[in-house]
Amino acid sequence: MSDEQDKQQKIHQKKMVALKKNIDASVAAADVDRGVGILLTGNGKGKSTSAFGMVIRALGYGYKVGVIQFLKGEQLSGEEIYIREKCPSVDFHQMSTGFTWDSQDRKGDIAAAKKSWLIAEAMLKDPSYHLIVLDELTYMLSFKYLHESSVIKALQDRPNNQSVVVTGRAGGSKLKKWADTVSEIKEIKHAYNQGIMARKGVDL
Repeated sequence: MSDEQDKQQKIHQKKMVALKKNIDASVAAADVDRGVGILLTGNGKGKSTSAFGMVIRALGYGYKVGVIQFLKGEQLSGEEIYIREKCPSVDFHQMSTGFTWDSQDRKGDIAAAKKSWLIAEAMLKDPSYHLIVLDELTYMLSFKYLHESSVIKALQDRPNNQSVVVTGRAGGSKLKKWADTVSEIKEIKHAYNQGIMARKGVDL
């Protein structure tokens, strides 16, 4: 090792020692063991994708998982195909009306949303679920298909060890206040805006 390489190694090692000290201190300070509420919002791509990544994590440890998709119902998605075929232990439910801007049937969408919410409510009361994903739930609140106060109360009153992930654009102030972790995904560029079609296995 040259003198310059040795110098860079010592600088790097010093930085990593300081970084490890800070990380270890943060880990030691986190002493509350309970389920968490996570809100993934914003106008960028990746909210549902991130949530399904957590589904895979939970399944890897053998935990029970429930998924409710409040919008994506008419067109099969890769996650639905895989979960239904490979992960039958996951309780997977879709509102089955498709995107509300396609159906354009407010009365029908409200009825479907309420039906799906009843299933979600039952999951939120069941301590056997380690993780529940409420995909695109924010739309149900912003469109006023569901009563926000009832939804927030159910999220707050869930079993202590149960974690919940809520996804969708326009996550309101009450959802943000409820959540322990809030990530806002911002769109910088999107292939769709460049005329590139959605691709199976990436977008669908």
